[in-house]
Amino acid sequence: MRHELAGLLARGVLRDPALEGANLTVTRVSVSPDLRRATAHVTRLGRSDVDALLPALNRGAPHLRGAITRTLKLRLAPEIVFVADATLDRAAGIEALLRSPDVARDLTPRHDDDGNG
Repeated sequence: MRHELAGLLARGVLRDPALEGANLTVTRVSVSPDLRRATAHVTRLGRSDVDALLPALNRGAPHLRGAITRTLKLRLAPEIVFVADATLDRAAGIEALLRSPDVARDLTPRHDDDGNG
């Protein structure tokens, strides 16, 4: 489902002006246990303004649902809900934290006089 959603978005099947020129990446799709709801996590590489595009994506979700139903030959297609994927932002925050002087100091090995590190 992730691959198909990404392909549909890349081909520009949603004709919403808010999405024009937006290069979106579907990072993962989580489907509920009852298979009625699919949460698609999306991001824009190099940009953090994906939140502004979520309303347009969710408006176009029923159209994408129909296309996925036909392509994947599903009997019951889940409702698709788009959310922003913050994984890259969290990773950048962790990397910045690890590079901070206080943390870097704690990560450098200490050498005691008794030879234990």
